[in-house]
Amino acid sequence: MRLGLNRLIAVLVAPLLALAVVAAVAAAPAIADVEDYASYEAPVRCHTKPKPGTVALGRWVARQYGGGWLGFGRDCSKKNGPTSEHQTGQAFDWALDATSRRDRRTADRLMERLFATDRRGNEDALARRMGVMYLIWDDQMFPAWNGFEPEPYLSSSCKSRRKCSPTLRHRDHVHVSLTRQGARGLTSWYDGRL
Repeated sequence: MRLGLNRLIAVLVAPLLALAVVAAVAAAPAIADVEDYASYEAPVRCHTKPKPGTVALGRWVARQYGGGWLGFGRDCSKKNGPTSEHQTGQAFDWALDATSRRDRRTADRLMERLFATDRRGNEDALARRMGVMYLIWDDQMFPAWNGFEPEPYLSSSCKSRRKCSPTLRHRDHVHVSLTRQGARGLTSWYDGRL
């Protein structure tokens, strides 16, 4: 009799457990797909105040890695319109010194994290989720449209590196430009942060 009761309980409980597992899986938050690599989006409309995603990412970098700020927004010429993501609220500068071993390691740690492959095999996952369009640091640019592969960088304001200031060479700061979606906080990394 006891064996028959155990079978009856197992027959009744097994479907209930299966339903509970299905309900738990359905209720679990879905992991958003990683965004595609960003294309270059030229600055269009002046907006000298930083956008909410730009501020959130800048604060996150400061909390995680320290460093100082050189600024978010910049004034925009009415005649020429914006020429930089700083003038559209999509960029911030993070103060680090490329001549300092400690600051170079700090920048390397951030970039290793941004450009790491996630558990699902997505390369550069965090940078893509944040909407990073490109970074510039220490005479190099890391553009999303080329898979964040480093490229030599020389400011259009400089004829040669030798005659170019540390600021224009991005040796005294890391420049981070975001896509329009990233700057607005509308990519997957910002979910629940704004």
